Amino acid sequence: MTNNCCTCKPKCTILGITASVIIGIVASLLTVTGNLTLPLPFVWTLFGVAIGFLGVTLLSVSLVRNSYVRECICSTLPALFTGIFGTILTAAVLITIDIAAASVLGAIVTGLLLLFFTLTLTTGACLAKCIAGCGD
Repeated sequence: MTNNCCTCKPKCTILGITASVIIGIVASLLTVTGNLTLPLPFVWTLFGVAIGFLGVTLLSVSLVRNSYVRECICSTLPALFTGIFGTILTAAVLITIDIAAASVLGAIVTGLLLLFFTLTLTTGACLAKCIAGCGD
């Protein structure tokens, strides 16, 4: 994840990935112990937010004309798209397949959903920071 842009270091993206993994693990543990359950309307909301993020990201990236900023964006986009598509996929799994919330498989999928959604939010913030031209 090297880039030539001195104002947009990949540190923001790495911090976002780290926070996402921690939240995903904690969510899985809380789900398997029965302390966390995600109602279906919440899963639908995460699905819709991920679709919205995809549209806004594609629009905002296409409007950036500065090649200096484009170099910064390229280090953040893979993590952002991983978060968006991971959120869409895991939400679709939870919506379509009836997985017992207290099962190990349900806990893993719930943890993955929250991991990917957190990754979407944190790397979306990193992308906005890069487009705005702010440093770390």
